[in-house]
Amino acid sequence: MTDDAKKKKLKMPSRKALLIAGTIILLAAALWLIFGQGLVGERQVDFTQLSKDQLPKSIETEVIPEYRELERALGCLIDGRVYVIVTRGEKPTAGYEASIENIAIEKTDGGNNMKVYAKFTDPSEGTAVSQIVTYPYVVAKTELTSLPDTVELVVKYAE
Repeated sequence: MTDDAKKKKLKMPSRKALLIAGTIILLAAALWLIFGQGLVGERQVDFTQLSKDQLPKSIETEVIPEYRELERALGCLIDGRVYVIVTRGEKPTAGYEASIENIAIEKTDGGNNMKVYAKFTDPSEGTAVSQIVTYPYVVAKTELTSLPDTVELVVKYAE
C-alpha cells in the first residue's frame, strides 16, 4: 500500500465512541417515546371554536339547556367527533363571555383527562349592558373521535 493510500483510508471509530453514540441514540429514543407520544405531559388537541349558527342541533336543544346554569366544561360525541362545551352559568346582565384558548389531553392513573383552558370575560365597570339574565357558553369541534375519561376546566379571567 502506498503512502497516499494510507492517508486516504478512514480511521474506524473506537469502541468507546460507538458505545457513547449508541447510548445517546437510545436515550433520545426513550425521551421521545415518553414525552413525544403523550405518555407523560399533555398532548395538544386541534379544535375550531364554533359560532352559534354552526352548532349541531342536539347541542342546541339537549346539552345547552341541561348544563347552561352550571360553570363547567364537558365533552359530547356527535357523529364521530368530540365537541367541547364551556358554560359560565347564569349571569345577571349581558356582557359576560367565554372563549376556549387551548385543549389538551393528558394521561392519568384514571385514564385520559381532557383539560379545557378557557378565558372568561366580564363586562367592564361603567359599561352599559342589557339588564337581562344571560347564560354565556362556547362550543368547539375537536379532532378527537372518542371521549376522554374526565374533563377539567381551567379558567383564566380577562383583565
